[in-house]
Amino acid sequence: MTPITSDCIPEQFKFEQVKSCPVVVNFKGETVTSDAGLTLIAELDRKREITSRLAACFKDYRDQNRVQHSVRSLIAQRVYGLVMGYEDINDHET
Repeated sequence: MTPITSDCIPEQFKFEQVKSCPVVVNFKGETVTSDAGLTLIAELDRKREITSRLAACFKDYRDQNRVQHSVRSLIAQRVYGLVMGYEDINDHET
């Protein structure tokens, strides 16, 4: 497959800083994984607060002393799984 060149595609895309390591993406490498698009989805979610706003619609009745994962993180996991095509949830533990 011949790559299509375009003046519209930036050479690099810089994400918001994650912890202490900057994340920079360029388009010069080979295909690595089909799940790499999730990084872009997560960045969009952080900026637009999609899963955070959705989580605010729920009342969490769980005992907070026993909660390991927030409602927001559970919703994000489910939404990201659906976006990536993992509808049956059997891959979420790994």
